[in-house]
Amino acid sequence: MLKVSLMVGKYLEDLMENVEVIYTRKSDEYSHPKVRAIMANDLEADLYVSIHANAMPPGNEGIHGTETFVMGTKNTGRNFEVAKRENSVIMLEENYEETYEGFDPAVPISNIMFSIMQEAFQENSINLAENIENQFSKRAGRNSLGVKQSSLWVLWNTAMPSVLVELGYLTNLKEEKELNNAQIQDYLASAIYRGIRDYKNYLDSTK
Repeated sequence: MLKVSLMVGKYLEDLMENVEVIYTRKSDEYSHPKVRAIMANDLEADLYVSIHANAMPPGNEGIHGTETFVMGTKNTGRNFEVAKRENSVIMLEENYEETYEGFDPAVPISNIMFSIMQEAFQENSINLAENIENQFSKRAGRNSLGVKQSSLWVLWNTAMPSVLVELGYLTNLKEEKELNNAQIQDYLASAIYRGIRDYKNYLDSTK
């Protein structure tokens, strides 16, 4: 959800001091996961937030709500379906096997290698994810499905606390309509901003 991402960036730039926002893209163009991670690492970012809209296969149209994912290997049930879907975009790229070191998002055992890279940042990632979901539920009035763990490539190779935010399900007709509403987009963006603000305030208080 590019519009929401840009709104989040503007909130951060306008309302928080000493914060630099780095966008992986500002226009509707594809940016593959490895480039995003490399960019974040090369610029020594302190935080990585990836913002998406969710979807489910036919027969699951009733599922709706926000979810925020952190890196993990608890790929049971619907979490594994999310991991397969989010990761599968890399298979559309040329030479994906070489670029992503043989990773096959459809094979559960391929996901085990992900856990080691993000282990050092797990606590802070969960802290941020919980803050964001709390804001979605209590301030933005969204149906929060909570914080989840899954093996998502976009979170694997980032050398900082990282989360992937799912704003809602495009396969739910009501939620699809809401996600295209400018006011709802602003509510979602401000909730993510407040979650990041609260996370930073917590870190500052522990120094």
